[in-house]
Amino acid sequence: MDVGSAGHGNGTHKRPRLEDVAARVGVSTASVSLVLRGVPGPSERTRQRVLKAAADLGYQVDRTASLLASRRTRLLGVMVDIHSPFHAELVEHLHTAAEEIGYDLVLSTLTRTRDEHTAVETLLAFRSEALILLGPTAPADTLAALDRKSPVIAVGRRIADVGLDVVRTADDEGVGQIVDHLVGLGHREIVYVDGGKGVIATDRRRGYRTAMRRHGLDDHIRVLTGDHTEAAGERAARHLLGGTELPTAVVAFNDQSAIGVLAALARAGVAVPGEVSVVGYDDDTLSRLSCFNLTTVSQSAQEQARHAVTAAVERLDQDRTEPREVVLTPRLVVRGTTAEPAVSDPGPSAGRLDDQARNIQP
Repeated sequence: MDVGSAGHGNGTHKRPRLEDVAARVGVSTASVSLVLRGVPGPSERTRQRVLKAAADLGYQVDRTASLLASRRTRLLGVMVDIHSPFHAELVEHLHTAAEEIGYDLVLSTLTRTRDEHTAVETLLAFRSEALILLGPTAPADTLAALDRKSPVIAVGRRIADVGLDVVRTADDEGVGQIVDHLVGLGHREIVYVDGGKGVIATDRRRGYRTAMRRHGLDDHIRVLTGDHTEAAGERAARHLLGGTELPTAVVAFNDQSAIGVLAALARAGVAVPGEVSVVGYDDDTLSRLSCFNLTTVSQSAQEQARHAVTAAVERLDQDRTEPREVVLTPRLVVRGTTAEPAVSDPGPSAGRLDDQARNIQP
């Protein structure tokens, strides 16, 4: 049956009710309710008959009525950036982890015209019992105030000196692994495309600078202004292409920015990794495509999701009140966009962009 067209115009079509399912099977509405809620009691034979009747009649549980009738919603609210492939992957794993323990998710998106405050207010309006915020940028004291309304789990961002649950990877260490990898291949002219403002960008930028200094490459540190988008990666690459000589390696804030770098270099006829090695961060679904085959850093999306859901349920069901921070170790994933530099590094005084041509962020 085409549900979208049935009953329109004459008002004769009625949505199947719990009573209709009970009448079809010949059992009480209470038994039907138990079956549809997965509560033990009815026999297996009754359960199968009820499920078949519900499917045949097209019966769907009235979620709104269920929420109004219950003091518990068992809903976890998730704030997600609609433009982030990594966030999309996190949401998939969050769904799996929540469903395994009888919870469901409510999603509220960040867009170019929809900010964090609006997204969070929507989650609260849907009676989310806890909030899992992916990469929040709000001030720490704002998040702490929100936590007093509903348990908050911040995913992906370091939050210091505030009593919040945090699940993240060590971003500075992840970028350090990238620099170690490139230096091990023989690179010295390694440029970093920044991620803009915010704690995550700050940590990754610091990881780059620290690792470069650890390898004695202080004079080779170059940070180009950028953000988390492909467009930012393209702009950074065009800036490098306009200089006197390209670096031998480019490290981008995330995979999206790195893909922008790859696109600009490809249009300019620059071979990757033959002439320039490129590395991203996140290990999102795009980075794994054969057309990119991007060397990157994995943030263990599945493990972050599992820890986030566990933290929420501990706050809700196990009366845990002490805040907890889970810091996971990132993992370098070497693919096809990194290799030894084509020629030996000429040294710190050669092949450098003029200071006027460089866009260095302090």
